Amino acid sequence: MDALAQLGMVSEISRENQEEGLAPEAKDYFVTRDGLKFAGAHLLLDLWGAENLADPGAIEQALAEAAMAAKATILHAHMHQFSPEGGVSGVLLLAESHISIHTWPERAFAAIDIFMCGACDPYRSVPILKAAFRPRSIHLSEQRRGLIA
Repeated sequence: MDALAQLGMVSEISRENQEEGLAPEAKDYFVTRDGLKFAGAHLLLDLWGAENLADPGAIEQALAEAAMAAKATILHAHMHQFSPEGGVSGVLLLAESHISIHTWPERAFAAIDIFMCGACDPYRSVPILKAAFRPRSIHLSEQRRGLIA
């Protein structure tokens, strides 16, 4: 348990409260939009004809700028490049969830997930990512996670 605490992977909410639901003093970060209540919006972006897909530093900077544009809180970033000039897989851990990316520079393709709850607006991230990767085309879809019926 101490090793997990050092990595910041232990919740401050007791295990008992995690199993029963929200702690009494916990704030509800669910979103209400269009008459629906849900945990958050999960955007899936496919970028085709994209550039700058083999530079982990530039990718991390783009994801960080996208998170800041959405008013998200960055907790941690990790990028992994599979070989020199090869694809990058990375994640920006946010207090409000995450942004992740997987790139295939040889195909000029990137798959990006943006999942945010609370007051963040994941759609504000999209223009930042367009500017950073200059894709020829983008396919964007939204999934509302944790929809309360």
